[in-house]
Amino acid sequence: MQKIAIINQRYGLEVNGGSEFYTRQIASKLKDYYEIEILTTRAIDYMTWADYYPEGLQNVDGIPVRRFSVKRTRDMKKFNNINAELLTSPVHNEELETRWTEEQGPLSIDLIKYIETYRNDYDVFIFVTYLYYLTVTGLPLVAEKAILIPTAHDEPYAYFQIYNKIFNLPKAIVYLTEEEKNFVQNKFLNKHIYNDVLGAGIDVPDVIKAGEFRSKYKILNEYIIYVGRIDYGKNCDWLFRYFTEYKKRHNTSDLKLILMGKEVMEVPNHPDIISLGFVSDEDKFNGLAGAKVLILPSEFESLSISVLEAMAISVPVVVNGKCEVLKGHCIKSKAGLYYHNYFEFEEILNYIFKYDGIYQQMKKNAKEYIIKNYQWNTIIERFKTIIQSIK
Repeated sequence: MQKIAIINQRYGLEVNGGSEFYTRQIASKLKDYYEIEILTTRAIDYMTWADYYPEGLQNVDGIPVRRFSVKRTRDMKKFNNINAELLTSPVHNEELETRWTEEQGPLSIDLIKYIETYRNDYDVFIFVTYLYYLTVTGLPLVAEKAILIPTAHDEPYAYFQIYNKIFNLPKAIVYLTEEEKNFVQNKFLNKHIYNDVLGAGIDVPDVIKAGEFRSKYKILNEYIIYVGRIDYGKNCDWLFRYFTEYKKRHNTSDLKLILMGKEVMEVPNHPDIISLGFVSDEDKFNGLAGAKVLILPSEFESLSISVLEAMAISVPVVVNGKCEVLKGHCIKSKAGLYYHNYFEFEEILNYIFKYDGIYQQMKKNAKEYIIKNYQWNTIIERFKTIIQSIK
């Protein structure tokens, strides 16, 4: 049985992040066919990378997880200074960008040394997410047997010179969407690298009870829902501005905004904005099922598990039209609407409440889109083909 190392910056049941959750999914599905081991840090918080989990080898849901300490936690003042310098300067050099990756972290020298020392003990190395230090430093050490899952999107960091090499080194690349593949291949001119667009399968509970969620959290009115990390990077500040403006303009509306996820920014003190924090999967799906729509304001997404989970249980979505991936989900599924400004946001909410026949068709379209495109059995068979290409 081939032995595969999967590298991600964080790993754990308590970790709330898109690429981290995707890593857990892939590891769980591949463990029936390969000897899987996770190489990661001890961090639970992506802002500081502070050690949280015990060091060494653990078992998480039947999967060995090898954790390493970071050399230092992130100094946000130092990182923000160098980050601002790079984002505002028209000319970069590799030395400054290398310093940026070290300051961003997670700076786990021990993990990199482990890859270098034990590279021959593994048949394949899968690096999830292009952005962080572990991929930038670790992938070149094992490029000849590396698979990159970049989770990339059109963002300023993708234009740093240091990533030109990273996107041209791996033996194979797994993309999550066609939009991601098109962006990466046009930007990095790497069509010659073996690749496939696989996405992710969506698992939903057999029993979902929206009524239990309403009873548990005493929610009686219609609501829209946001699922994910609550921070500026996800454009949650704009979501709050738009929603509060909507409530001002529609002061007879009893619509609520429900938030599920870790708060990394302050949530407005508003009677119609309810933040539940990190919730169980049971509460998440029960809450999604009762929502009028899932809303995702993020401008930068490479797939969005929360959008796909909502669609899987027939919940339409409203997304930021500046994100090509999210916009693509809406267009291909005919189960979502996208906005570019407040007035489009307002009109979308009015539209879904006014035209129930169209809304009901969107619900049907949502589930059909997931059944057609996001089934694990097909995805894993194609993933195995990618792995077999590593000789």
